[in-house]
Formats: sequence, structure tokens, C-alpha cells
Amino acid sequence: MGIEEIKDAVRNLPEEKITKLKKELYLGSKSKGILDSIQERVVSRKLLVFGASTCLFIWSGLDADTWGMIAMCYIGGQSAIDFAKTWKG
Repeated sequence: MGIEEIKDAVRNLPEEKITKLKKELYLGSKSKGILDSIQERVVSRKLLVFGASTCLFIWSGLDADTWGMIAMCYIGGQSAIDFAKTWKG
């Protein structure tokens, strides 16, 4: 599929779908952009926190207990928030 075919497909979408797509990709936002939208969908915050705490554990001498506490608190807390959002919405 070429770029022109993609453009044509987008032009043929109903107006409400185009509006939703613009909102999801932050096309009208001055503080966020398309890359932010992609990052939010591809890389979870839980994985980023786990990776950061693991790097600190390896390279800065962070002890295992602190590493475990950072990972468990954030991942557990964020999972509860994600569950509440899914349940509510």
C-alpha cells in the first residue's frame, strides 16, 4: 500500500472518524504530537519504569530491595488505575 492509497483511504472516511483520528493522534494539540500517541500505544509506562529501575539497579548500585519496591509499587499502582479506567469506561 502506497502513501497515495493511504491518503485516499483517509479522505474517504466519514467525518466523525476523521475527527476521532485527529484527536487520538493529537493533531490539534500544541503540547503533544503523533510520536507521543505512538509511544503511548506501543510502550507502556509500566515497561519504562521497569526498565529504568533495572538500569539503576545494574549501573548505580541500587539495592535489590529498593529495585523491587519501585517496580512493585509502580506496576501494581498503575495496573489498579488501568483496571479502574477499563471498568468505568
